[in-house]
Amino acid sequence: MTGSSTQGIKTVLHPVSDLATAKEVYAALLGVPPSTDESYYVGFEAGGQHIGLVPGGGQQGRTAPVAYWHVPDIEAKLAEVTAAGAAVKEPAHDVGGGRLVATVTDPDGNVLGLLQDR
Repeated sequence: MTGSSTQGIKTVLHPVSDLATAKEVYAALLGVPPSTDESYYVGFEAGGQHIGLVPGGGQQGRTAPVAYWHVPDIEAKLAEVTAAGAAVKEPAHDVGGGRLVATVTDPDGNVLGLLQDR
């Protein structure tokens, strides 16, 4: 198989219904304060991973965490995985700071995240 490799799963985003309460729970769980604390997103750096909390849990079918595979070229990886049978759920878009994210679904409907830092 050819194509670009991933850098592994380094980011997991959790959809939450109450951002303030979830922030306290995850801070207690991880033992660190948030590295990003905004009304639209709270992120933690712990153990070499980024754990993010996204408001709107339970809406739009987002009830489970999504693991994000870090890739060097998100458009190339989207082309590879869709050619292999995945379907684009959310096209690549900038979420700030030059970071691009996208999601696809595998043939069984599992959501897989892709993330590229510029």
